[in-house]
Amino acid sequence: MRTALIIPTRNAGSHLDRLLPALAAQTLRPDEFLVVDSGSRDETAARCRAAGARVEVIDPATFNHGGTRGWAASQVEADVLIYLTQDAIPADPQALQRLRDELLSEPDIGVAYGRQLPHPHAGLLGAQSRHFNYPPQGRTKRLADAAELGIKTCFSSDSFAAYRREALRAVGGFPEDVIGSEDAYVAGKMLLAGYAVRYAASARVEHSHDYRLAEEFRRYFDIGVFYGRENWIHHAFGSAGGEGKRYVRAELQAVRAAGAYQRIPEVFLRSALKLLGYQIGRRERFLDVKLKRRLSMFPGYWK
Repeated sequence: MRTALIIPTRNAGSHLDRLLPALAAQTLRPDEFLVVDSGSRDETAARCRAAGARVEVIDPATFNHGGTRGWAASQVEADVLIYLTQDAIPADPQALQRLRDELLSEPDIGVAYGRQLPHPHAGLLGAQSRHFNYPPQGRTKRLADAAELGIKTCFSSDSFAAYRREALRAVGGFPEDVIGSEDAYVAGKMLLAGYAVRYAASARVEHSHDYRLAEEFRRYFDIGVFYGRENWIHHAFGSAGGEGKRYVRAELQAVRAAGAYQRIPEVFLRSALKLLGYQIGRRERFLDVKLKRRLSMFPGYWK
């Protein structure tokens, strides 16, 4: 099976010192390596070309998390599409190979997403987010698991994910215009169409974020916008309420284990800001576009 590696970039210079050597060390050599660059002002495009990538430069105003990934898929001829973000660093030389192998391990798997580990210098809460969402045990998820897993059934992340092209086509590809969460959208559509979603814990990258308080609010505003517009996900898989409570408990446990008791109020404040951002995002239809730009992590989306 032909395999393509696709990486969207924008001013990725600070990540390339680690990313490009990690890709060069991979045991799986993709048949195609495509970088879609949103008008970087640094050396991203030149460095990626020097590393063997075909680089397509697009107007940053046209970038969309779903639409751009869908367009990228149309630019390659491959049966397996591996998507990676510029700040997701393969943790070992087998990362790409293991991800593809887990995707192909069962005939009904439509997408496989890898395990995300904290970056070496990740903060306590940034690291805890990775540990919570990406455990060491892999799992294949099917629609029947929704009664147990709820909305986590369609959890996926194309920061590091592999798609069967035929399955992606079968569900209509990536959504053309979403503020984010295109990975959950596709995973949900695949599950409803009878495909499985594989959490490929053996395939690992380093990828984490240490969000500031305002960033947490903006991120969850955008998540709320997505789920408010894609209400079919709630009807098919349930809400995220129980998962949110479990997450807060896990954060409190991590803070106590680290002896960082002074951060307990921060955990509650972050949780309140996430919930507030999410609820406002779900009701964004009542807001002025200028206000949405100020509240969103992706103001360029609100054209």
